[in-house]
Amino acid sequence: MKTLLRGWHAIRRQSWHRIRPGTLRGRLALLALFTTAVWVVLLTVVFNVALAGRLHAEADDLLRTRATAVAATVQVRPDRALTIREPADDRALDTGIWIYQGRHALERPTAPGPAQHLADRLAGRAEVFDETGGNAATRLYALPIRHGGRQVGTVVTAVALDPYRRTAESALTGSVGLALLLLGGVYLVARTVIGRALRPVTAMSRQAARWSGHDIGRRFGTAQRPAELEGLAANLDELLDRLAAVLRHEQQLSAELSHELRTPLARIIAELDWALARPRGPEERTAALEAIAQGADRMWTICETLLTEARARGSEAPGRCALGALVRDVATRSAHDHPAAPPIDVRLDDEESALVAGVSPAVAERILAPLLDNARRYAVDAITLECAARPEGVRVVVADDGPGVPDRDRDAIFDPGHRAHPTDGHHGAGLGLPLARRLARTSGGDLTLGPTTSGARFVVSLPAG
Repeated sequence: MKTLLRGWHAIRRQSWHRIRPGTLRGRLALLALFTTAVWVVLLTVVFNVALAGRLHAEADDLLRTRATAVAATVQVRPDRALTIREPADDRALDTGIWIYQGRHALERPTAPGPAQHLADRLAGRAEVFDETGGNAATRLYALPIRHGGRQVGTVVTAVALDPYRRTAESALTGSVGLALLLLGGVYLVARTVIGRALRPVTAMSRQAARWSGHDIGRRFGTAQRPAELEGLAANLDELLDRLAAVLRHEQQLSAELSHELRTPLARIIAELDWALARPRGPEERTAALEAIAQGADRMWTICETLLTEARARGSEAPGRCALGALVRDVATRSAHDHPAAPPIDVRLDDEESALVAGVSPAVAERILAPLLDNARRYAVDAITLECAARPEGVRVVVADDGPGVPDRDRDAIFDPGHRAHPTDGHHGAGLGLPLARRLARTSGGDLTLGPTTSGARFVVSLPAG
């Protein structure tokens, strides 16, 4: 039994998979067809049941009316004998009318055998309806004739049910045909309407696919659309943002590798050129080999560090970070590592959920670290770290109340090796700000020195994540 049940369920699932459409438009149209079919079947059943009841009631009304009319032609004599007054048109008595005195028939029309037998059984009974069976069914009605409180006779009327049945069958056939036509029309209209309703979705999907391959910067934006498509447009924009973040991450990784490897590789090539240009002594060869080994080791370290960082992200979306939480964390760690430095005032102009940048947390921190180092070094009483969302991305401002940057050095501070205050006792090489700007620009943003009346104000713009 269990095997039979499993086989039945398997057959039913296979049948459903065969008839289930493969497109969303087809499935929605089939769902609309099924829902409409349920209502149409229900309405058809109710209509035909109501019509059958109405025809049945009309047949009973006709029998009762004819019986009453015939009873009016019957007179009861004092001896309780019945006398029938012949009407002007006595054909009414020949169309299914029986008149009984007791159980004796005074009038008996020509009728089929089953109707005759049933009329005889109804004689002498109280008011009652009954009908014969079979294809040529006949419905009968018995109306008692009373005199002095006693039943002295019975009028029985009959009517053939075939016309009523044909009417009911015609109505059923017509309603079923109309229901089938209606369901076919509903299915076609539903497919057409749903197809037109889904056309914008198809167009948006094709645009997103085309943009992802050729124009990664395009977005659907906030153009006027139906409410159902606004969420789809936002999700597609977010998907394109994440894809753009992935591409920026790959470009940034390539730029980092090329930039970081350029110096050790140039040193290796130079040492090899010098070694091949002329004969060299043992000490010089040893020094050259050591320089080449150091350069190769440096290249290995750079590659291992960058590739390890890329692999360590795991399932996280590369090139995206919650900048609000990162800024708070960086400020907290900076205050812990440098308790003697001025406090950092963190200001988030928007909700943290809106402050998502299109760079990885490690890159964002490497951009902010040199700016915070400078702020701690030159600030007198306060350091401000502001973060705000912008239509084109996220902006971070690092400001301090120190001596600021001289006007002559506003552009030069981003040159490698340049220091605005070379006698400040700091042993840096002047590479922090150039590195931060390079990272910001390779990420799709920028680092600039903003206008301020006192101190220094560095503005970092990063793409949206």
